[in-house]
Amino acid sequence: MRIIRSRTELATQVAQWRTEGATIGTVPTMGALHAGHLALVNALDGVVTRRIVTIFVNPIQFNNAADFQLYPRGLEADATLLQNTGKVDVLYAPDEADMYPPGFATRIMVSGLDGVLCGADRPGHFDGVATVVTKLLLQTGASVAAFGEKDYQQLCLIHRFVRDLDLPVRIIPVPTVREADGLALSSRNRRLTPPQREQASALPTALKTCITDLQTGKPVATCLQTCRENLKNHGFDVHYLDLRMGDTLKEAQTATPGTRLFVAASLGEIRLIDNMPVT
Repeated sequence: MRIIRSRTELATQVAQWRTEGATIGTVPTMGALHAGHLALVNALDGVVTRRIVTIFVNPIQFNNAADFQLYPRGLEADATLLQNTGKVDVLYAPDEADMYPPGFATRIMVSGLDGVLCGADRPGHFDGVATVVTKLLLQTGASVAAFGEKDYQQLCLIHRFVRDLDLPVRIIPVPTVREADGLALSSRNRRLTPPQREQASALPTALKTCITDLQTGKPVATCLQTCRENLKNHGFDVHYLDLRMGDTLKEAQTATPGTRLFVAASLGEIRLIDNMPVT
């Protein structure tokens, strides 16, 4: 596995692969890798002949400077984890100056999908996501890219702009990978204190209970309110808890096939997100 830090060096490698007829798959990440990221790498098995994992903590998707500074980083450990898979050809880890050179002034905005859920909670976040993912897809020359369903809104957004911009990239969605107690794997979990980590297991449990209530036909508003109270009783500050359609992210008034439950909630300064299908 090669570690490439510059855009020009990556372009040279991609050009060589293309002359060899290679198909390139990419897994864009912000590092602090875990088993969920490795599931994305594994999702490319039998699909591509070359794999690139990117690591770039993207400053323009953070609307909180402290959150950006505290985001966990560890390139050496990440490189070792990827090397041990025996599947990754290149780890691409550009620096900020190479990704956003002086004078950079372009943003990609996906109207409609960016103003709800995490978009409403974190203004400008998805403009930053769409911009950096577009750049990474172009830089890596990928024909296939894997993204996790844990960041479901992000996945919907990427599907949308790939279609809208006619990018020749197939997006593979990968189911959420969870800990034994149900907590969705996330790089942010590393920042939880031991007591907070114990508290955090209440998040997926509350969602599952809410889904069971929805499936019995109880009113949506009642189920959501009960779930909010449940989370607050476990020490969470709930940013949002919504039932929405899985394809459009529009609010759902009833629990029907295709609906999903979405949540963002914080323990102290640590913001956790999750989502689950209702049926």
